[in-house]
Amino acid sequence: MTKIVFLLSLFLSVGIFAQTPSAKQSPALSEALAASQGMSPERLSKIDAMLQEHITKNELPGAVALIARNGKIVFHKAYGMADVKSKKTMEKDAIFRIASQTKAITSTAVLMLWEEGKFKLDDPISKYIPEFGESQLLDTFNEADGTYTTKPAKNQITIRDLITHTSGIGYGVIDGDARFKKMYAKAGITDLFTTENTTIGESVKKLAKLPLHHEPGEAYTYSEGLDVLAYFVEVISGIPFDNFLKTRIFEPLGMEDTWFYLPKEKHGRLVTLQTKEENKWIKYPVTFYDPDYPIKGARTFFSGGAGLSSTAKDYATFLQLYLNHGELNGVRLLSRTTVNSMMSNQLGTIWDGNKHYGLAFGLINEKGAAAGGEGSEGTFDWGGYFNTQYFADPKEQIIGVLLKQTRGPVKDETGWKFRQMVFAAVDD
Repeated sequence: MTKIVFLLSLFLSVGIFAQTPSAKQSPALSEALAASQGMSPERLSKIDAMLQEHITKNELPGAVALIARNGKIVFHKAYGMADVKSKKTMEKDAIFRIASQTKAITSTAVLMLWEEGKFKLDDPISKYIPEFGESQLLDTFNEADGTYTTKPAKNQITIRDLITHTSGIGYGVIDGDARFKKMYAKAGITDLFTTENTTIGESVKKLAKLPLHHEPGEAYTYSEGLDVLAYFVEVISGIPFDNFLKTRIFEPLGMEDTWFYLPKEKHGRLVTLQTKEENKWIKYPVTFYDPDYPIKGARTFFSGGAGLSSTAKDYATFLQLYLNHGELNGVRLLSRTTVNSMMSNQLGTIWDGNKHYGLAFGLINEKGAAAGGEGSEGTFDWGGYFNTQYFADPKEQIIGVLLKQTRGPVKDETGWKFRQMVFAAVDD
């Protein structure tokens, strides 16, 4: 009986915050003529021709591109093949592995719980995941056998550090430091995604025992920090991470095609991960991961840093939420004040270039806006391991999503061309 009461109270507590109505009533994304939204049809046609040219030249097997302005989709097209070998045509609703585009969604989940007063961003993660204990830095490393020594860090990893990649945690098999690649492999850390029967919590607890690249908060190292935060969301909310995202973000926003592991009826829409061999596109082989992870295997590992698959329209819907300052279709997931904080520079002078980094995205700064072709100051963006890109410009109210699905050496210039040409198509 006690267990039933607990589960009922947990369900009610989740339900209370699952979605809240907003005084604003921004409509869901819908289609409109480009000219009606201040976009030149003629210039958009040049984007169409550019993408088709790259497909025709066999520089890409296929792609889906989407452009929205003022909450209206003005360009949404598919190109080439979703699978060259079987001659499967790419469709606009094709599902892509979005890899690191997952990170912004995980950050959103964290900030939703933060808004509920569950924690402070500068709390040490060890307060909630005690396995992290006292942070240790790598001191010495023995190349022969992979053993190492550590020394105490003076700082502790905070939740903010994990979001901003300043925790000192590395990224295992794709880490730039070979020592950390070896340590992570030896410890059995699951990097990126897997078909194996393991969980994000199991991997994070192993990760917590390993030394750091550097003092938390003092440098930027792209990391598995968002995987740590996926488990953190489970700890704080009391529900599995996939269920949290489904009930708290995807269902309220109508993102029906965004999943860690695709339902059987959606398997046929998954784009094949392809690589080029002797000028032919073939299926990418199994390496340290199985590229078929979204449709096979144990389906138990919910990577907050790289695990989701989605469509161009679903991801544009997520970006529109941020252009609307946390609200979409009358549902508010985040306060405008929270979004403002998320879109501010969180790294200080750690990054000194055309971008800052916020609490979910890379951010074009004044220098980047002046350079041209990237969007206005405040434009937010990121991409994914399998050749996917997105950006959204709050000033111009423009979204661009370009999804492809390739690995290996690829001559692909569509990413920068697409972005540059989208802003050149503004005609108001």
